[in-house]
Amino acid sequence: MSALLEVSGLAKHYPVKKGIILQKQVGAVRAVDGVSFTLQRGETLALVGESGCGKSTTARLVLRLIEPSAGTVRFDGQDVTRLDDGGMRSLRRRMQIVFQDPYASLNPRLTVGDAIAEPMAVHGIGNDASRRAKVQELLALVGLRPFHAERYPHEFSGGQRQRIGIARALAVEPDLVVCDEPVSALDVSIQAQVVNLMKDLQARLGLSYLFIAHDLAVVKHMADRIAVMYLGAMMEVGTKAELFARPRHPYTRALLSAIPHPDPSLRGSVTPLGGDVPSPLAVPPGCRFHTRCPFAQERCRSEAPELREIAPGQQVACHFSESLPEVASAQVGGLSAVAARRLALYDAARRKAA
Repeated sequence: MSALLEVSGLAKHYPVKKGIILQKQVGAVRAVDGVSFTLQRGETLALVGESGCGKSTTARLVLRLIEPSAGTVRFDGQDVTRLDDGGMRSLRRRMQIVFQDPYASLNPRLTVGDAIAEPMAVHGIGNDASRRAKVQELLALVGLRPFHAERYPHEFSGGQRQRIGIARALAVEPDLVVCDEPVSALDVSIQAQVVNLMKDLQARLGLSYLFIAHDLAVVKHMADRIAVMYLGAMMEVGTKAELFARPRHPYTRALLSAIPHPDPSLRGSVTPLGGDVPSPLAVPPGCRFHTRCPFAQERCRSEAPELREIAPGQQVACHFSESLPEVASAQVGGLSAVAARRLALYDAARRKAA
């Protein structure tokens, strides 16, 4: 079965210009630099990494909310990057996004009912009566009441607004939903409810998620596969089980080791990640992670590693991933103990909702 979404060599470079009149280009900010990945139908692929690594830019490139500098995005066999305005308009019905900030993503001048019905009106779906009925159905689907359709966004909490944003994304019955850190602005207990809702909707509607997050506990609960990004490029891609149990890239190991461990004796057993992320205006030569990598060698400083498969379903962009010292399962497994408390909240919320 072919993938629903295929991204190949995707890049976004923002030119940096100098001068008032001539505006000569003196460089480029390489926000996304040659990213490739696939997303299967019904799957959740999580993009993770530090702030500024290009996750959200990648999401907007996939939806062509911004134009790519290079690369291709194929959605269900169609090259999204080559479609004209009419083609994109029809395709957008199948590709929707849930934004990070539930306070900024809703028009304060529209009632909730109008905000959810607006995508249906834009795409010419149904008439006024059928759209009103669909709004009631969607509100119930995300756990809100019918009378909420007459209220305005400022009358709702953050968690309720994010439910409204999800309902709006589902109004046109998409196949792909891009989730741009949909729970990072919410309280932990509310995160549990929203994440559970999204998993339930995926199971019920057969949705595919491109899920962007920096909270690895949420990712461990949501994702089927995980793609780790650093400075605009992919460092490691693998299944959730493999990546948490046997991380092969030093950057992935550093991300996992940054999670607080409940056992003090195991804290600091993995070399912590030091230094700052280099500027995307001046990406280091060779491996872009070598300036912070404790295992860097001369080859890393001169030759950029390719993203290659080193085990079934696991790809790594590291010259020496096979020869790195093994990490004991307890050292990265500590996340499970931390996540267990978070996941207990998720499960409790699920049982209460049922």
